[in-house]
Amino acid sequence: MADYLNLFTTVQASGPVHHGEALGPGNSPRTGHPGISWLLGKIGNAQIGPIYLGGLGLASLICGLIAFNIIGMNMLASVNYDPVQFVRQLFWLALEPPPPEYGLSLPPLNQGGWFLICGMFLSASVLLWWVRMYRRATQLGLGTHVAWAFAAALWLFFVLGFFRPILMGSWGEAVPYGIFPHLDWTAALSIRYGNLFYNPFHALSIVFLYGSVLLFAMHGATILAVTRFGGERRLNKSSTVAPHLSALHCSGAGPWGLTPPWSPSIAGLGGLRFCVPLPAV
Repeated sequence: MADYLNLFTTVQASGPVHHGEALGPGNSPRTGHPGISWLLGKIGNAQIGPIYLGGLGLASLICGLIAFNIIGMNMLASVNYDPVQFVRQLFWLALEPPPPEYGLSLPPLNQGGWFLICGMFLSASVLLWWVRMYRRATQLGLGTHVAWAFAAALWLFFVLGFFRPILMGSWGEAVPYGIFPHLDWTAALSIRYGNLFYNPFHALSIVFLYGSVLLFAMHGATILAVTRFGGERRLNKSSTVAPHLSALHCSGAGPWGLTPPWSPSIAGLGGLRFCVPLPAV
């Protein structure tokens, strides 16, 4: 029987489903009965559910759906409620901000009022979801680094749609809701301020954006390598350095301590690793 496992020869273990860690007092219960998906198990965790929303998660989804429907109904109204034209022109449709003459005042609904209402609900949705992410991490004993990464994206969102329009004195400076229209807004902003491609601060922001994505991808890939694709088995087999030694004890930062010795470039991201042989039991 083949003993070597890789991405294409993984073996899925079957067993009882897990209902999650204890949530503690003050938390609403998880909903749904957990199930197993063979297809999901080919790439990661095969279990689906149970799902925890809680009050914050439910409020976030409700606010997000309201904002989504406001955008969709305004786009549909712009094509006279014609579903064929809605699908045909979807990439070009938009919910536009108020005209510049309204400044920071409240315009009529059809002159940007719907845009401001949508922005209010969308802002509430993402902020509620951030608070939910942070609270879930702290209450389950996890690190809050994912919540702060999300906060960095929210900072960009609020700078473009809230802080900058206020500083400029007009809601018309905000980004429209739409696929191509928001790209047109970006191109116009670049021309207005002398081409963003030559702006060193823009270049640094892109570097840190892609760099953070790369680090998160390497973090996830390392965890998968040592927990899903048999890395811990190969670690135990490859660490027999003498007849009386059968394992290596490695200390490191969190899951980095599980990193196999044959991948030092990945292990190095977790700080220093110290491996000492342990006697066979």
